[in-house]
Amino acid sequence: MITHTIQGVEVPALGFGTFKLTGEDATRAVATALDVGYRHIDTAEMYGNEAEVGAGLASGSVPREDIFLTTKVWPNNLRPDDLGRALAQSLDKLRTDYLDLYLVHWPNPEIPLADTLAAMQEAQAAGKIRRFGVSNFPVALMREAVEKIGAPVFCNQVEYHPFLNQTPVLDYARAHDILITSYCPLARGSVQDNAVLKRIGERHGKTASQVTLRWHIQQDGVAAIPKSGTPANIRSNFDIFDFALSTDEMAEIGNLRGGGRLVDPATAPAWDPAPAIA
Repeated sequence: MITHTIQGVEVPALGFGTFKLTGEDATRAVATALDVGYRHIDTAEMYGNEAEVGAGLASGSVPREDIFLTTKVWPNNLRPDDLGRALAQSLDKLRTDYLDLYLVHWPNPEIPLADTLAAMQEAQAAGKIRRFGVSNFPVALMREAVEKIGAPVFCNQVEYHPFLNQTPVLDYARAHDILITSYCPLARGSVQDNAVLKRIGERHGKTASQVTLRWHIQQDGVAAIPKSGTPANIRSNFDIFDFALSTDEMAEIGNLRGGGRLVDPATAPAWDPAPAIA
């Protein structure tokens, strides 16, 4: 397993995402992921599967302290009292007394960010969360959290894959020792059809998806959380530690990045303009 050290904390660079996994499928998928070797599990209040993820975590023999567990609070619950209640519910459903990482799932301009982050810090001081961060934050909001408010933001979880240029967010995160966690790291499966990724995969005896995940975790301070409910794909996504991409291959994949954003709801913040790849 490759790890990234962020603010003195080691985080597994490859995690297991659980978006759209429900019921017994979610429980089985999490249990399978742990058996395969994943030690970074990601869920969210909005996914509606925290109880099932918690059952999957409890079903195996992996000690809780060996798992880096993340969940996210929905924007409706960012007021301090609401956040406290949401956190308590998430902890109960996940069958744990602490989270390794608690994230603001999406920004909410109607609720002061300073109030939300103060509530996060209170939860951290109480031992309910080890670290906290944000998700779907462009640089302007990251700057507000880190520089204006002065909060010790640990992570920004954002859409990131070979077809989306997130250079502004990446540069800011690296300058402030903040983890970037990539959701939709495989661009909802579209990496499988890309000629560049397929060609590099053939060179290494790997699939385009495996090449893409390797590209993610070889980047400084970037983790990826692919999701699958299929045991074979869960194993395949983990089978990326027996090869490495060359500097030229990393650059070739990097040159694919453009404006291919897949997640852009009407309530999204103003995204950073994507700079052109030289």
